[in-house]
Formats: sequence, C-alpha cells, structure tokens
Amino acid sequence: MAPAIPAAMERPHFIGIGGAGMSGIAKILAQRGAKVAGSDAKDSPTAEALRAHGVTVHIGHAADHLADDASAVVVSSAIRADNPELARAAELGIPVVHRSDALASLMDGLAAIAVAGTHGKTTTTSMLAVALTELGADPSYAIGGDLAGPGTNARHGAGEVFVAEADESDRSFQKYDPQVAIVLNVELDHHANYASMDEIYESFEKFAAKIRPGGTLVVGEHAGARELARRVAAEGRRDLAVVTVGEGEDSDARILRIVPNGMKSEVTVALDGTEHTFTVSVPGRHYAHNAAAALAAGARAGLDPAALAQALTAYTGVGRRLQLKGEAAGVQVIDSYAHHPTEMTADLEAMRGAAGGSRLLVVFQPHLFSRTQELGKEMGDALALADASVVLDIYPAREDPIPGVTSELILDAARAAGADVTAVHDKTAVPGTIAGMVRPGDFVLTMGAGDVTDLGPQILARLAN
Repeated sequence: MAPAIPAAMERPHFIGIGGAGMSGIAKILAQRGAKVAGSDAKDSPTAEALRAHGVTVHIGHAADHLADDASAVVVSSAIRADNPELARAAELGIPVVHRSDALASLMDGLAAIAVAGTHGKTTTTSMLAVALTELGADPSYAIGGDLAGPGTNARHGAGEVFVAEADESDRSFQKYDPQVAIVLNVELDHHANYASMDEIYESFEKFAAKIRPGGTLVVGEHAGARELARRVAAEGRRDLAVVTVGEGEDSDARILRIVPNGMKSEVTVALDGTEHTFTVSVPGRHYAHNAAAALAAGARAGLDPAALAQALTAYTGVGRRLQLKGEAAGVQVIDSYAHHPTEMTADLEAMRGAAGGSRLLVVFQPHLFSRTQELGKEMGDALALADASVVLDIYPAREDPIPGVTSELILDAARAAGADVTAVHDKTAVPGTIAGMVRPGDFVLTMGAGDVTDLGPQILARLAN
C-alpha cells in the first residue's frame, strides 16, 4: 500500500489551489491526513469544497500566505516565476514541487491506470473511477472535472487502484509510471509548448516508455494513437502489451454497435471473445469509444470485464462534458468543455443527434490566443454544424495577447463555411442575446474551456423570467 502521506507532503502549500488538477491532489492529501494550505486568485465553489476537507485557502497571492513551516510548495506550469509566494519559498528554502511530481508520489505503491490523449481524458478517467467504485474496489482517483455522481474530482480510497488523468499539455505526464496506460488520440495542440507533431509523438512515446514492466498500453482508433502504437512496437519492448480499441475488425476491443437513444447510447463491445452490452449516459460516438477504452483498460488491470461493463452504466456524466444545466421556457441548456476543433465537432455532432429536428444554438468562447492563431479556421468550420452561434472574445487563461489574434479569425472562417454567427464582446449581454434568439424546443450549448460555463445558469434565469 502507498504511504498515508508521501515524503515532503505533510504540510504542503499549493499556489493556484483552485485549479482542477491542483485541487484534486490537495483533496487527496487532506484525506490522507496532511495539513494542506494554498492560495488562489479568487474564491470559488472549489475553494469552499477544499475548506470542507480542512484545507486552508487564501484568496489572492501574497508572500505572507505561505507558512514558514510548509514542507513543500506545489505549483503547476501556469504559475509565473514572479509569484510572491514562490519568491517567498525561495527565501525560506522550501522545496518547490511540480503538480505532476506530487501526483506521481500519491500513486506510489498502487496499481495505477493513467488516461492520456488530446481529447477525452476527463470523461474516460471518470468512467473508470465510477465503475471501480460501483464494483466496490474503492479506488483513489484524480480527475480534471467534477463527477456528476460523487460531485468531486478526486478521492483517496482504500483500494489498490489509482486512476489518474494524465495531462500532456506541459509534458508532465512523463512523470508517471502506470501499470495500464490509455492513449485515446494524439493530435497537435498546446502550441505554446509543442512546435510540431514530431514533438507531440516524442512526448507520448516517453509517456508510454514509463509504463511498468508487464504493463499494458491501450490505444484508441484515432490515427495518431495507432501511429503511437506502431512507434512503441518498433522500439521492440517485449514486456509491454498493446491493446487496440475501435470499430475496425483489427481492434482487440471491438465496438460492434452504438445505438443512440436521446442523451444516451447503448454500446456493444467484443473483448476476448465475449460481447458486452451496456448504456453510456452521454450521447455521441466519441463517448462510446471512451467507454470501450475504459472497459479494455479495466480488464487489463484485472477486473472482470462482464461486471465492469455493467458498472460503466453507473456513470452519469462529468461536469462540463455535455452536462445538462437545466431547462427553462422549453429550452435545454447544456455545457461543453470542448475547445479544440476535434472536440467541438464531436460534441456538436453528438448534440445534433440528440436534438433530432430541434435547433442547436451555441455560445462559444475561444480558449488561448495561441490555439486560436493555429486552429481558428477549424473552429469556425466546426461552428457551421450549429444552427446559430454567438462567439465571445478569447479567454486568455495563462497567455498574453498575440497581436492580430482575435475572435474575428473564427468569425470570418465560420461565415465562409456558411455559419450563422454573431460576435458578442460583452459577456454579460449573452443571456439577453440568447433569449432573443431561442424558441421552445431549442438546445443551447455553452462551449469552451474558460468561464463561458458561468453563462449556463444566467441564460436559464433569463429564460425563466
């Protein structure tokens, strides 16, 4: 078993503790008995949830937020070098630990399943966490979103399995050494950190190389994932099993049928000569593929596949992954985290199928200047799948503006693709704008990785009035 608290993590201080990845690690440490503290730029439901676990959360960043007796300062790649708490740590000689190293230490001694890929990590990790919990395996897990069931993104369990979302954006997933690794897809993204597909493949190959001897790499049907499998095979590693997932006849875990049913799908997967049929409580072919990958990985981790398939039915969704926020005036409002064109297209196609003949309206907020610069045209093309869209200004997150890069790149591409798009620069005006566009029976999809998610409840309130 893993130690109750990893070395140097008895009194950790997290800078940016409200982030999805950071807050999960902080929760697990608090549940293991560590004295956890941290800071974040603003108060939030996440900060309040951490306080409920006994975590001290400071709002704003200041040197005196860092206790003199902190055992380590935990940071993510988003924390800038001039952060006052980071400077104070240097003055006090307190070790600085990257988020990925902290998470890796939590997995020590456990059978780890790490879920990677450009898209679908959060959903697939969540499916595994829910299914293992349903089976009584009492897993630990760290996820980049809140489960619809337990309502949390992380948990310390007493079982032998740790399920973790493995983030490739800053190469930090290369720190993990899982027993089973899933790579759903491999595409060029995170342009501030990767200059080419060759760099992306090199990063994923290093991740795969860390899989423990006798372990398994599960790869999706995406061309990039299959190319990764070919590269891993070419390296001649004999102690690593590779399991392919997809609809093709050559897939080891073959998806035989995906039957849409409103906001759900019935999926049948053939694995090791046996067919397993179960319900996926999210619409869309890509979510069915995520569930099949979860099934294959769980089976390789020693779980009974028949029981696991039925346990996957207990998954009811994760925050921001086609999450129904509510209904008002006959209009359903749904939230999507999609911010890369591939994700946008997949979620829009899924919603088109779920909506039937109803109209689909989108509120899209581009995420990052670098991503918009490289993929703005493809984002605009994706919006052509909606009946009408509202496009907000770019959410900068950790980036500084890039001259000439604005939402107009997306708007121009969308119009060229025949889309009905409207620019709205004032986010507070969106509920009124949408209220003037919708009619009963419509679906409204808020889409993006930034604070566009806040608009769902506001739109519902405006429609209710």
